[in-house]
Amino acid sequence: MLAHLPLFAHPNPKRVGIEIIELNSKFQVLIIGGGDGGILREVLKHDTVEKVTMCEIDEMVIDVAKKFLPGMSCGFSHEKLDLYCGDGFEFLKNHKNEFDVIITDSSDPVGPAESLFGQSYYELLRDALKEDGILSSQGECPWLDLSLITTVIQNCRRLFPHAKYAVGSVPTYTSGLMGYVICANDKTRDVTTPARVLTDDQVKNLNLRFYNSEVHKAAFVLPQFVRNALEEKKE
Repeated sequence: MLAHLPLFAHPNPKRVGIEIIELNSKFQVLIIGGGDGGILREVLKHDTVEKVTMCEIDEMVIDVAKKFLPGMSCGFSHEKLDLYCGDGFEFLKNHKNEFDVIITDSSDPVGPAESLFGQSYYELLRDALKEDGILSSQGECPWLDLSLITTVIQNCRRLFPHAKYAVGSVPTYTSGLMGYVICANDKTRDVTTPARVLTDDQVKNLNLRFYNSEVHKAAFVLPQFVRNALEEKKE
């Protein structure tokens, strides 16, 4: 979901200046974190992706994933991947208006990952996106981190024309419910609705075990207590 929500919300135009060259032409994706390779594997299912840049701070995570999680880490040998081992925060400072989609697959906001939930980080994400770019970030669990979530969404509403929160079932995650922060630079882009609706055959061909177009829309239907908290924080 962290990968497919922004990728299917994006209509996939590759732009030069303000001219749309071709609908469904290939575009560039940046992954911050995600050292286990799961997000990379899912991103590479989209044949419109021309290049994937991945920035992972801990090279050991990648090495362990390659050794013990071959099914998840299978994308690390892909020709489209440009792998950078280093601090994603610092990486973003040197990349402006470059990526169509940015995905942050971080750990929880403790220690080094804490900076990936602050407003300054989202400012860097905004600046690294193209004018019609979309981002998604790991959004914690609303049962456990609602105060943090409301702060992140409030900050994103200051920075992006569209800032939404979605949830999905992840049984291996604490409480089984994971949140996603989805933001768009384009004020006309409704990220809650997929720009490309998949047929059953397409879902099968892409080997999507969880995502489909209906699940995309349903992810933005929030539990009432989450909706109330986010509405109260609207400015």
